[in-house]
Amino acid sequence: MLTTNELRWFHPGTLPSDILVWFQQNCLINQLQPPEVREDVYLYTPGSDFLGIKLRQGKLEVKWRKAELGIVDFGKLVRGKAETWAKCSCSDSTGEIFQPARVLGNAAWVSVRKVRYLQLYQILPDFSLIPLTNHENINNGCSVEITQLIVQNSPWWSLAFEANGDDVRLMANLQATVNSVFNTYQSVELQAANSYAYPHWLGLIKSPNAQ
Repeated sequence: MLTTNELRWFHPGTLPSDILVWFQQNCLINQLQPPEVREDVYLYTPGSDFLGIKLRQGKLEVKWRKAELGIVDFGKLVRGKAETWAKCSCSDSTGEIFQPARVLGNAAWVSVRKVRYLQLYQILPDFSLIPLTNHENINNGCSVEITQLIVQNSPWWSLAFEANGDDVRLMANLQATVNSVFNTYQSVELQAANSYAYPHWLGLIKSPNAQ
């Protein structure tokens, strides 16, 4: 089981080009790194924004929110809701069970196409950051990702941080990474009202009047 402290924002529409350029130039160690393109299928569970279930690349992943940590500010342009999540996954050696084709005929399952750029940082004891060139497992780290989403033929985009590590360092790891990454950010304001995890976002997608 993996426990992470997370910040995430969602916005409707196409990913603004200036934000993508900022991310590529200031976050990615390899600016020519191609994005990951994939399709995840989420189970919509009404009223359960604390639980996320999805099929991803032949695996079933389950995430549940362990704690809401409140609103945090990072300068004048960035304000978000920090949360603690736990995740576990299981796979099928036959490659037959956890396949989108088995569930996409059911309205409770939602297909989300993603084009994602991701950078992983190792966080040293003094909370300085080292960008890594691969997605290796590290004891104290944080990933930052920017993703173009297509759901029900509508575009959205998301910016997110996921910090892992020793329990006593989780929040500090998150804060150190967010502070460092947003040091060069000068684009659209990221507000707490748009800061939530995937289960809440799916609720907005399935029930637009809930916003």
